Amino acid sequence: MASWAAGLARSAYLPMSRDDLLAFLRDAAGRLVAGVAAGAPDDGAAGVGAALVDADLIAPEALPATVEALGGRLAPVLAAAGLPEDAAPSLLAAVAGGYTARLRARILDEQEMMRRAEQDARGRIAQALSATEARFHAIFANAAIGIGIADLKGRIVDANQAFASMLGYTIEEFCRLRVEDFVYPDDAADTWRMYEEIITGERDHARVEKRYRHRDGHFVWTELTASLIRDAAGEPQFTVAMVEDITHRRELQQRLSHQATHDPLTGLPNRTLFQERLAAAFARAGARIGVCYLDLDRFKAVNDRLGHDVGDRMLVSVAARLDACVSRHGHLVARMGGDEFVVLAVDPRDGELDELAGTVLEVLAEPIDVDGHRLRTSASIGVVECPVAGTSPAEVLKSADVTLYWAKADGRNRWARFDPERNARDMTRYALSATLLPGLENDEFVVEYQQIVGLRDGRPRGIEALVRWEHPTFGRLSPDRFIDLAEESGAIVPLGRRVLAEACERVASWNAEHPDDELFVSVNLAVRQAQEGGLVEDVAHILDRTGLPPRRLQLELTESALLGPPGRPVAAISALAELGVRIAVDDFGTGYSHLSYLPLLPLHTIKLARELVEGIRTPHSGAESIVDSMVGLAHSLGMAVTAEGVETCAQRARLRAAGCDTAQGWLYGRAVPWPTLVAQLSG
Repeated sequence: MASWAAGLARSAYLPMSRDDLLAFLRDAAGRLVAGVAAGAPDDGAAGVGAALVDADLIAPEALPATVEALGGRLAPVLAAAGLPEDAAPSLLAAVAGGYTARLRARILDEQEMMRRAEQDARGRIAQALSATEARFHAIFANAAIGIGIADLKGRIVDANQAFASMLGYTIEEFCRLRVEDFVYPDDAADTWRMYEEIITGERDHARVEKRYRHRDGHFVWTELTASLIRDAAGEPQFTVAMVEDITHRRELQQRLSHQATHDPLTGLPNRTLFQERLAAAFARAGARIGVCYLDLDRFKAVNDRLGHDVGDRMLVSVAARLDACVSRHGHLVARMGGDEFVVLAVDPRDGELDELAGTVLEVLAEPIDVDGHRLRTSASIGVVECPVAGTSPAEVLKSADVTLYWAKADGRNRWARFDPERNARDMTRYALSATLLPGLENDEFVVEYQQIVGLRDGRPRGIEALVRWEHPTFGRLSPDRFIDLAEESGAIVPLGRRVLAEACERVASWNAEHPDDELFVSVNLAVRQAQEGGLVEDVAHILDRTGLPPRRLQLELTESALLGPPGRPVAAISALAELGVRIAVDDFGTGYSHLSYLPLLPLHTIKLARELVEGIRTPHSGAESIVDSMVGLAHSLGMAVTAEGVETCAQRARLRAAGCDTAQGWLYGRAVPWPTLVAQLSG
């Protein structure tokens, strides 16, 4: 038995362990003994062979090894049963027969099982295929979106009712069409390129928005998804198109887009669309752009007097006129907001913007009739033209806006071109205006002094205080660079107070040390200062604090500062004169002078403008006669006369001959710091 088990253990197929094999052989021997004892030895032997198959001992070595092992144990069994020894071969043959019969039956059973399994599988596959096909046909026929199938030659093989109805056809009519029947000249270029890539197998699907022409002629916008169907070998076979009607959605998007990019009142493009077009122009290499930025003159008065309804209708009329004269030239006109409009010209020809600005002024000059009101309007226009290289949309708009206000400042109802030099000056003015108050805080303003000399004896009679600005960026600035800015910002009030206080303190100190000189100090007073409520109190306080007598202070004012807005003398001037302060008219003799008011003003001195004094140097200019007349007029009114800008001895001689009292100018010395002036006076 051990050798039998060892032999099977070497078999390629071993369904059980060695011990289990030995137990099986013992059981088989027992069956043979039981069969012989029962008188049916062949049946027992056949059962042993069948048991081999049932135990999966079906390897080629199993049956011979089993017969050999059993043969060695049959002799005592046969002898005990009274059977001859030659009965052993028949028993072993019965074992082989039982083995063969059971193995054949097993094979047949497995084949039948395989056949039945195959039949079941085929049935299930067929059933699944049938269900899938039914679902596909249900989806194809009843889908809400259009579905069409075409072969690679463009023939429409099938289509559902949704696709056919979408374009006004029956399914039969639709299937007589071809794919190329839906090719239009204005289709997006990528649409048919992607279709070619699909039918050649380069791509499997594509998604685009496409227009289809309806049978009645109108267009239907769709979202098209095209897919490729391949055969079992992977080769292109059909294309499937799925289309969804998005016409209403697209129309809604277009309405929303129009509302987002157009002005609801005038219908013109709005700021958003203008900026998009301007950015597109800047994206073109080498392009030139032109912008006319315009603002209606005095439009606020229409709204204030006649109401916003009338103002709105006026804007609608203006917009229509602008659109008519601008759009026909291919330019864009947009409403930027309020009463501001802008025209954009891309690559304008030479001189076109100037012509366009002039045309706009002409069309706006015609009256506008609104609700029985005949309205007239005009516009101020800023014109900018430049290459896109080296600038930006924001810079162009800023320049146009600046230039528009130049046109307004120059008198309205006109157009102005952007001037880089003027813009640089404006930027400097802005920078100066922004740094005025910080300059005061940082003590950047200094006071210099110029002598006022008696023409008869040449002795100093007074000193004029002149302010200078030591700007950290722009250097030393004279008053004409910043005084008007100081007036606009209000900084002139603290600046003037500081200059007045220092000048009074300096001269009071000098007079205390040199009582025989009795110098007066002359300080300029701006219009804003003259109209300031606390002027009289400020002057009185400074005089009291410095100890300077009021008669030693002279305040110089221009005629506009002396006369209030209605043309009446400023009350503060009279109060200062009553205080004992000397009042002088500065730059007298330039422009239009109100001579009739001279007797009404509490004046002490008239200062002849340097333009008149300069005229003395030119023979036959008439300046000498004017100077003679003014000196005589002033003296007749009890006023002294000071000449400014005296630079030559000839001027001095002529002024002395005219009876002029005092003079100042470079002939006597420039404006200098106080220590330098002290040295001059002491010398």
